[in-house]
Amino acid sequence: MSRRGRGCFFIVGLMLNASVFAEALDDTDTTAAPPPADSAMTERRQLWRDFSISPLRPSYILHTYSSSPNQDTYRLAEPDATLKRQELQYQLSFRLTIDRNWLGSGGDLWFGYTQMSFWQAYNKGLSSPFRETNYQPELDVSFDIDSKPFGLNLVSVGVVHQSNGRSKPLSRSWNRLWASATFEHGKFVTTITPWLRLPEGDDDNPDIENYVGRGEIRLIHKDENRVFSAMLRNNFDRHDNRSGVELSWSFPYHDRLKWLVQYYNGYGESLVDYNVRMRRIGIGVLITDWL
Repeated sequence: MSRRGRGCFFIVGLMLNASVFAEALDDTDTTAAPPPADSAMTERRQLWRDFSISPLRPSYILHTYSSSPNQDTYRLAEPDATLKRQELQYQLSFRLTIDRNWLGSGGDLWFGYTQMSFWQAYNKGLSSPFRETNYQPELDVSFDIDSKPFGLNLVSVGVVHQSNGRSKPLSRSWNRLWASATFEHGKFVTTITPWLRLPEGDDDNPDIENYVGRGEIRLIHKDENRVFSAMLRNNFDRHDNRSGVELSWSFPYHDRLKWLVQYYNGYGESLVDYNVRMRRIGIGVLITDWL
């Protein structure tokens, strides 16, 4: 079977498994008291506590168009390669409980995993390869907070590894300590996440913080089944400022899935392109949402 054929079977299997996962979430025991209808974050926090496996970040598959594919970097490994502007992009993300009230801290210990892949599915000349895949396992401890005056309802601290599993010259990886604070005001949820990079011996990308940034802010607005999300990363360098901006809008498709429209402009969307400014727009199917 060709590489493209295997990829198609993989995507079909991915979508089927995701649908089964979504049904499993909906069909679990609902005897517990429901969260307040006006609190999207309370509902998501209850989901995290009720199930062993739950969504972390959105899971989706998109047909995307990029204004300027990063040809130069890819040609370091494939000198004659020509990348297509159109490709498929998908993300899988979940978290699972390791321990409640970890070490008596009052916080819950979680393991999370996110995988994002960029697939040149329409590039028959290159046998439709996966151009880039980023793997992101992480551990965090999360504390439920009930701070009514400020809307603070979740604080987390953790460590994350991100790499693309490639050999040189395309190898990219880094490790970070991070902390986040999540605030909720009505239909708006804001998460502020600064991070600190951990030093490495053999470093393939020593300047990655100057492009991907030193933290991010995400604003989410949920109105019934429609969700708008805006994310900003920045390196906080006044003289050589760089950032990455992601805008997403999801709306109902049918009972199990939603449509997703997503736009990205800036640095750091993928590891192999961390120091190249990308402009991309995509539309596709969303399996699990932020809220």
